[in-house]
Amino acid sequence: MLEVIFLGTGGIMPNKERNVPAIALKYKGEIILWDIGEGTLRQFNIAKLSPMKIDKIFITHFHGDHYLGLMSFIQTMSLWNRERPLHIYGPKYTFEFVQNYLKSGFFRPGFEIHIHELGEARLKFGDYEIWSFKVEHGVPALGYVFKEKEKRGSFDIEKIRELGLIPGPWMKKLEKEGRVEIDGRIIHLEEVTGKPKKGVKVVYTGDTEPCERVKLFSEKADLLIHEATYIDKADRNESYHSTVPEACEIAKKAKVKLLALFHRAPRYTYEEYCTRAREVCNYKFIIPKDFDVIKVGERYELSSIR
Repeated sequence: MLEVIFLGTGGIMPNKERNVPAIALKYKGEIILWDIGEGTLRQFNIAKLSPMKIDKIFITHFHGDHYLGLMSFIQTMSLWNRERPLHIYGPKYTFEFVQNYLKSGFFRPGFEIHIHELGEARLKFGDYEIWSFKVEHGVPALGYVFKEKEKRGSFDIEKIRELGLIPGPWMKKLEKEGRVEIDGRIIHLEEVTGKPKKGVKVVYTGDTEPCERVKLFSEKADLLIHEATYIDKADRNESYHSTVPEACEIAKKAKVKLLALFHRAPRYTYEEYCTRAREVCNYKFIIPKDFDVIKVGERYELSSIR
C-alpha cells in the first residue's frame, strides 16, 4: 500500500488555509518527497512524520514555492546527527542552485548530499521506480511518476491441490525463496500462484501548461496529481499553468482512475474552487486539502491527519 500525503496543496504563496507544494509518498517505511516548499518542515511536524526517514527529495523546478523549504530540512537532519546520505533530484541547474543554497549562511551539512540532475530518466529503487519527464513551465521543469513493480499473485489453493500438495508451512519458505523442494520435487512459486498483480502508479505534474507528455506518462495511472492553478483561462493570462478544465480533460484522455486537482492559486477560497470544479469537470476527481492522505492500492482510502 502506498500512502500519498498532501502536506501543501496551494501554489505561489502560503496562506492561513494551506501551504505551498509538498507531497510525501510513504512506502514500506520510507518517505519520498515530491517538492519541498517553504514551511514543509512545520507540516511534517503537524503530520507527525520524521524528516530522518527521507532519503530522496525530488524537486520539480526552481520557483520558490517548490524548493525553499529544503534548507530547514537539511539543518534539522544535521542537528539530529544524520549520517546517511541525502539524495536530491531535479531538472537542469539543480546542482548549481542547490550548491549555492547550501553555501548561504553560517552552516554546512554534517552528512553527504548527492545532487542528481535529470532529464527524462527511469530510476530503479528496489520494489519501485521513479520516472521523470519534461513539462512546459517556461523554465526547466519535470513531472514524476512513482511506479511500483508487479507483485506476485496470491496463492491458488486449487493449483496447490492439483499438484497433490497440502497447504502448510512450506508456503512461507516458497514465498521467501521462490522455490522449494517437497518429496524430491522442486516447486516454483509461479506454479501455485495466480496472475501477477499490477503495481500502483502515481503521477505528479509539478507546474505545467497542458502538454502531451503529461497524458503520455499518466496513461492508466491510479492517481494523477495535476496542477490546476486557475479555474479558467481568463485568470491564467500568459502564465505557464493549467486550469481546472484542462487538467480534467487530460485525466480523461489518459484514462486515470482518480484525478487530484492541485496548486490552487491563493485568490480562490476552497469552496469557490470546489464549486467551479464541479461545474466543469465530468471526471472522477478530488481537491485535497493539506494533510489529506490517499492510500493507493487495490482500492482507495481517503482520510486526513489534521
